[in-house]
Amino acid sequence: MAPKKPIHRVELPIFQFNKLKITSPKRDKRSQTGWESFFPYYAGYPEGFVKDLLQSAKLSLDSTILDPWNGSGTSTFVASRLGHRAVGLDINPVMVVIARARMLPQSEAGSLLPLALTLTAQRCRPKVGTPDDPLGEWFAPATATAIRQIEVAIRESTVGDVTPLDGGANVGRISGLTATLYLGLFAACRSLSRMLRSTNPTWMRRPKSEALKTNVSSADVVSAFIDNVSAMAAELAASQQAAVPTPRWTIDVADSTTAKLTPDSVDFVVTSPPYCTRIDYTAATSIELAILAPLLLEDRAELSRNMIGSIRVPVKTISQSAEWGGICNGFLDRVRTHPSKASATYYYRTHLDYFEKLNKSLGRISSALRPGGIACMVVQDSYYKNIHNDLPSIVAEMCCHHSLKLGRREDFRLSRSMVRVNRHTRIYGRPSEPTEAVLCFEKVS
Repeated sequence: MAPKKPIHRVELPIFQFNKLKITSPKRDKRSQTGWESFFPYYAGYPEGFVKDLLQSAKLSLDSTILDPWNGSGTSTFVASRLGHRAVGLDINPVMVVIARARMLPQSEAGSLLPLALTLTAQRCRPKVGTPDDPLGEWFAPATATAIRQIEVAIRESTVGDVTPLDGGANVGRISGLTATLYLGLFAACRSLSRMLRSTNPTWMRRPKSEALKTNVSSADVVSAFIDNVSAMAAELAASQQAAVPTPRWTIDVADSTTAKLTPDSVDFVVTSPPYCTRIDYTAATSIELAILAPLLLEDRAELSRNMIGSIRVPVKTISQSAEWGGICNGFLDRVRTHPSKASATYYYRTHLDYFEKLNKSLGRISSALRPGGIACMVVQDSYYKNIHNDLPSIVAEMCCHHSLKLGRREDFRLSRSMVRVNRHTRIYGRPSEPTEAVLCFEKVS
């Protein structure tokens, strides 16, 4: 028998993590000016953070950058402007529209206002509002109808077929120009409903009576829409955008736990998983989801249940897994045995749901990364009652199970956070300044 040939293993060069320029990932309110001010996002990181990371990594222009929790689109915007292929996914259709609007090239600035004026002139039609229109939850009937008339004009003129398609496919094919018109309507509705907003940026008050609903004239709705589109056009025209020969980006609606990503197709991941702080991410965009309702198959309650960090109790039975690591399972054990009300039931089950979805998502990310690819994640710790949820360390352990080796960690203390919003947390004597960690991993074969 002929001797077996030795297996030739290609040794990948070790990535030099110390060359990465890692600045604070916390977004400063002062940076939410210009284009970003039209839809201020309470989470996420600044453009400079992503730009420093990608430029210091010395990536080729053929590199593909992925953000599986794309949010308002900072990662995809910066990666595309640097000439890379950018892929952004988000389960929330509203955030996909916002991220697509952010990609609108400067050359389209002059088209925005004329198109908006044309659409509002065309909206003089029979009533399009219906008693079950979700906008009626916050707006008086006449106001809701005026908003819906503008939405119908945008949709019929630019989107075309409005048959709801699975997975938000209608939203996924909206152009940057159409997305920007929707963003103008989002911003108008935000300004009109500002009295319903609270100090918690993730929550909208629900009017308890018809008298408390936002009630403005049709002319005021049109004026707010036109004013926002006009301001966006001016900001876009004045922006200093680097010339990109052929922008290459894909921004779609997708669940990070089931996203269909080509294996070994991604070179670099820049992302931040949803916080484990019982935030209903759909509540922050509830009015915008109501505006997009004709394009969606999934209702808000179902979307909320499917999100990572859902405050809804999972309908299926979930058990702790060794794959999640010792730190995670230790935390879950302490939650389950905590003496406070509902710790062993509601809170334990929602945390199980969070970690199961997170673990599945990290597996998808690892599968998409090529061997030697890099993943940089911004992860924030938190507390359940007086129990520290060391999410950065939990993510590091989970990633190790998915062939992602931690190469560098940088911690940043936050002076501003969602923790301060809830004054009742002070009774636990826990730190009010959470830690936001930047974790950098390499995909090992």
